[in-house]
Amino acid sequence: MTSTAQASTPGAKAAHPEHLGHVVFITAAAAMGGFLFGYDSSVINGANGGIQDRFDLSSGVTGTVAASALLGSALGAAIAGRIADRIGRIRVMQIAAVLFAVSAVGSGLPFAAWDLAAWRVLGGIAIGMASVIGPAYIAEVAPPAYRGRLASFQQAAIVIGIAISQLVNWALLNMADGEERGTIAGLEAWQWMLGVMLVPALIYGLLSFAIPESPRYLISVGRTADAKKVLADVEGDIDLDARVAEIDQAMRGDHKSTFKDLLGGRFGLLPIVWIGIGLSVFQQLVGINVIFYYSNLLWQSVGVDPSSSFFYSFETSIINIIGTVIAMIFVDRLGRKPLALIGSVGMGISLAAAAWAFSFQNGSDPLPTAQGYVALIAANAFVLFFALSWGVVVWVMLGEVFPNKIRAAALGVAASAQWIANWVITITFPDLADWNLSLTYVMYAVFAFLSIPFILKFVPETKGKKLEEMG
Repeated sequence: MTSTAQASTPGAKAAHPEHLGHVVFITAAAAMGGFLFGYDSSVINGANGGIQDRFDLSSGVTGTVAASALLGSALGAAIAGRIADRIGRIRVMQIAAVLFAVSAVGSGLPFAAWDLAAWRVLGGIAIGMASVIGPAYIAEVAPPAYRGRLASFQQAAIVIGIAISQLVNWALLNMADGEERGTIAGLEAWQWMLGVMLVPALIYGLLSFAIPESPRYLISVGRTADAKKVLADVEGDIDLDARVAEIDQAMRGDHKSTFKDLLGGRFGLLPIVWIGIGLSVFQQLVGINVIFYYSNLLWQSVGVDPSSSFFYSFETSIINIIGTVIAMIFVDRLGRKPLALIGSVGMGISLAAAAWAFSFQNGSDPLPTAQGYVALIAANAFVLFFALSWGVVVWVMLGEVFPNKIRAAALGVAASAQWIANWVITITFPDLADWNLSLTYVMYAVFAFLSIPFILKFVPETKGKKLEEMG
């Protein structure tokens, strides 16, 4: 997808309040894709136990089903940009909404594990598309003066989606008398958990008809008059001819980078590309998605009853939101590297504490009381430190760290590396947990501590620098 123009027309005014309210609505509507991204990614957490029991699956196969969506996500992220350049940003949102809806219905009514995995892959494609098109559309529609704050809507929507999915799962479990396979209106609770996503998917699709196409896309296909109307609605009293000319000139100067542009250096790729890949991979190797995909099974395995485990998962999602807000406040004040270092230290200590607590687990027996409290506190502290640092910082840095001429291609490679690492962690956790849960957390802690020298030695600080300064 073509990049967004960075500057505004000289002398252009910031959007008037009435225009800003319209822009906030547009941004919130587009961010519904982020909500679905977070919801679909996390909702499987509540269904894992029911799926494993319903289809009599091993831990490894359960992990494969849970992780299947991530393969679709990599594909969706790879194709979204090119499709958006051909048919427009709004059409891609509508396609994603349809895929989310179809996936919800299919996932809620599967007849076999492979059938469920296939529907999850379809939903994953929608996740990948939403993860790309939402931020791109918001950046292209938002007035330059408000772009940073409005862009944060996407990340906020993701963590809210995660929290709401846990709340819905908890409510459905209680309606089913605390049993994941308990029935509600003829369907098992876990089926409703996956199927309820149909509601936000429909809302996302309807909202896409209420927001305008990106002015950048409209200009690219020669619909200048329509572009001016959108610009007038979102940016207010500006010189529309000058603004259109500026966007048009920026697009003509865009360099559409390819994978060939990334080649070089001693290890096949340019050093800065490896830094981006490293940021993406470390973000996943600390095991954050284990919490969001498997926390219910995790708490149940140490003696917590299903209803309480769902409550703990929702509590963790709220902590995730709090941490994200903290990161949004301090990422421009403290800088990217200091925030990442704080997170790495905090995550490493929290994961080490969790590893110690789970070392007292004896089969299916509950943890001793003291170790149980330590495990709960450590898991929540881990999520907090991740959310206030790597959860936000990595995406900010990936958008800033690459030189203009390779940004699009390098970001695509880094994002793909992130989805692959996410898939590896998700698919391996059930078997690793069956083998030795404590040592599994030791492994995640090691990766958290290894990220510290990586940040100090290789990662540049991007705070306060113009994108054009990145070389």
